[in-house]
Amino acid sequence: MSTLSRDEVARVAALARIDLTPAELDRLAGELDVIVESVARVSEVATPDVPATSHPLPLTNVFRADVPEAPLLAADALAGAPAARDGKFLVPQILEED
Repeated sequence: MSTLSRDEVARVAALARIDLTPAELDRLAGELDVIVESVARVSEVATPDVPATSHPLPLTNVFRADVPEAPLLAADALAGAPAARDGKFLVPQILEED
């Protein structure tokens, strides 16, 4: 039995300001009905004794350990810069301000 009628699909489409042809309304009514029935079937299985999961496999952190290291020296950082002045990167002025 269909849970979504063609008129309901037309109403929702009008609310979303989607212009659908009669053929599209018929097709979408059937497709949306299949989706609603599938969600209902899943809801039947999802009982309180079934734990909710966000991922089918256990996730683990794949990052390296956060170990403090010596910081990069300013001179080393500026060594690869096209231009530097007073220990800072020198970039072209883009605003007409000082």
